[in-house]
Amino acid sequence: MCAAMMASNASDPKGYVASLRGWQGTCVKKLRAIASGAAVTEETIKWGHLVYTSNGPAFLIRAESKRVLFGFWRGQRLREIEPRLKASGRYEMATLELQEGDVIGPAVIRRLVKEAVALNKTLGDPRLAAK
Repeated sequence: MCAAMMASNASDPKGYVASLRGWQGTCVKKLRAIASGAAVTEETIKWGHLVYTSNGPAFLIRAESKRVLFGFWRGQRLREIEPRLKASGRYEMATLELQEGDVIGPAVIRRLVKEAVALNKTLGDPRLAAK
C-alpha cells in the first residue's frame, strides 16, 4: 500500500505520521518537527493530510506514494524564500514537491512557516480573502 493511502485513513496527526514508511515517513517527521517549533499553529488532519492553521489554513504536509508535498496557502508570496515553490490552485497556493533524495534545510523550513503564519496574521484567513 502506498504512503498516501495508508495516511489518508488516519484521524489524528500522530496516526498519520505513524502510518508512513520509508523516506516519506522520514521526510514528514523532519518537516513536522521543524515546522512545529517555528510558529504557533494548530495541527489537524483535513483532506487526508496534515494541515496547520493560524488565523486560517497556513500550510500543509502531504505524503504520497512518490513524493511529499509541503504546501502553503499563500505560497506564491514565499517564492523568494524557496524558489522551488510551484503555484497551484486557489488562495495563492504554492507547493514544494519533495522526492526521495531532495533536501530542504531547517532554516528554510522555519522561514517559510514563520512567514506563512505572519501573512495570515496580517492578511487574515486566506479562504475569506479569496472571496
